[in-house]
Amino acid sequence: MPQPTHCFFDLDGTITDSAPGITGSVRYALEKMNIPIPDGLNLNCFIGPPLLYGFSAFCGLNEADAARAVELYRENYRAGGMFECHVYDGIREMLDELSRRGVTLVLATCKPHEFATKILEKFELLHYFRFVSGPEMDGTRNTKHEVIAHAMEQLGIDNPQDILMIGDRADDVIGAQKNGIGCAGVLWGFGSREELEAAGAVALPEVPHQIIDFFNAESDSWRTTK
Repeated sequence: MPQPTHCFFDLDGTITDSAPGITGSVRYALEKMNIPIPDGLNLNCFIGPPLLYGFSAFCGLNEADAARAVELYRENYRAGGMFECHVYDGIREMLDELSRRGVTLVLATCKPHEFATKILEKFELLHYFRFVSGPEMDGTRNTKHEVIAHAMEQLGIDNPQDILMIGDRADDVIGAQKNGIGCAGVLWGFGSREELEAAGAVALPEVPHQIIDFFNAESDSWRTTK
């Protein structure tokens, strides 16, 4: 079977370890609203899903309060929280090699593309990516499957088999599946092996270098869950 020509990447938990900036901004928003963090809640659960969903599902906020929490989160995030992260070891080398092989790299994230672009610029990664797809600040394209579909439309990709998605959470896998795309679930991010397997990840790379193997000639290692 032909190999994919495009590799779509999630950002948080896949390219960067962004836990400090995200959890700190969630904490800031809740403190500003005098809302206690629910007992036993690990704020890492906010990494991946859309924020509006997170404040509603994990903190029990109604629609209006969740929207206000998102505003406050972005206030702190824009002030510097977005840069409280680091690039995972091996990511640059992996992106270098995929680019050298002619694979088209695309970022597909539920983080607003305005923030995602600034983060990639800050860490000198933007030049690797042909396109950055993410939500607008008004919530347009707020789910992973919408973000992926938007990238496909903008790049004129008609065949889902031309794409392999790389992400660390079930949302990445499910969003890819809704577009007919296979998703490899990385094990260095915030999703567990159990979460990714249950969602239907086609492979579970343990280190970034293993992603390169999916683009070797005649390789089908990514077509079956490991």
